[in-house]
Amino acid sequence: MLELISELLENKYFTSGGVLVLSVIAAWLVEVVISKTLVVAASRTKTDVDDAIVEIVRRPIFLSVLLYGIYKSYALLVNPHEDLTGAVTSSVSGPVPALLKTFAIVIWSMAGIRSGTVVLRSWSDKTRARSMLQPTTLPVFDILLKTVVIAGGFYFVFLAWDIDLTAWMASAGVIGIAVGFAAKDTLANLFSGIFIIADATYKVKDWIVLDGELRGEVTHIGIRSTRILTPDDVEITVPNAVIGNAQVLNETGGPHPRQRLRISVSIAYGSDVDQARSVLIAATEGADHLLDHPKPHARFRELGASGLEFELWVWIEDPKVRELVVDDMTTRVYKALNAAGIEIPYSKHDVYIRQMPSFAAAPAPAPAPAPAPAGAGQPGSSQPSSPQALASSEPLQFKGS
Repeated sequence: MLELISELLENKYFTSGGVLVLSVIAAWLVEVVISKTLVVAASRTKTDVDDAIVEIVRRPIFLSVLLYGIYKSYALLVNPHEDLTGAVTSSVSGPVPALLKTFAIVIWSMAGIRSGTVVLRSWSDKTRARSMLQPTTLPVFDILLKTVVIAGGFYFVFLAWDIDLTAWMASAGVIGIAVGFAAKDTLANLFSGIFIIADATYKVKDWIVLDGELRGEVTHIGIRSTRILTPDDVEITVPNAVIGNAQVLNETGGPHPRQRLRISVSIAYGSDVDQARSVLIAATEGADHLLDHPKPHARFRELGASGLEFELWVWIEDPKVRELVVDDMTTRVYKALNAAGIEIPYSKHDVYIRQMPSFAAAPAPAPAPAPAPAGAGQPGSSQPSSPQALASSEPLQFKGS
């Protein structure tokens, strides 16, 4: 029996398969231990940060144990005398170990980014007046975190594939110039994103208007772009370089979030201006989403080409309801003016003709010749002249008034 076991242990395929099976069992046991201890302990705390972090690292720990078992199994196949307790940095090399190490680096890099994001958001929620980490500056630290983790991940990936970085560092200047020209748009977006956040042009949840055309709510400020959710429930991704060179109107910015809406209307000449002003103000009574202070105002703007131009000013607090308020107030104004008998003019033009232009009548076409009577063409015969022949050769002149 002992000899059989000794022979099996000397068989590299048996020991390799056994290590692989043991790694799967070990990974499962680690998952059970985490769920029975760390998850339960995190659920008893007052904060949700530890729950999120435990949930993030559970899968990487499971996969790390499994990857280590796969690595040792491969090492036993390549080198049957490999010590089972040997470290990962053994003499076994090749594409398979490098690929396993790369996979582990990617897994833990993603876990590090997610865990760091959770911690940063938790700290930003507990903002202080003089704290550097606030909701407005959170994207800056998030960008820095992702940049550091990704750079470190690339460094360890190079080490996993036994790539010497000395030559790369020596030629970093030349590579930097080449990368700068090749990725100038990406770098422009990156620096524009940093400047946008540093200048606090807008933040997440703000309503902005770009160049007077694109309007929507900012849902995300990333390294390369900003995502904007329009009132049509369409999310648009705009490169940060475009926003950095555009005129940005922040409807949520300023000392207070409220904003004024203008409802333009024209009434006919001859209408009572004071009555029209009262009707416009009365149309705002009972309207939804309007602020009581400042109160609605009606302004007589100008004497227009077709009527008297008025503007009704109302204030709202939430930019999301802008379209709803404009529709409601326009309908109310139209109904109120009709009920008060105030005419809403439309563009019309009267054309006066001082004098009709003179024109000449076209000459009448010559009639077909009549058939010659009997005896025509004989000597001494005569033919009476036709009326057309007797008519004057000058055309008739007509004059209109």
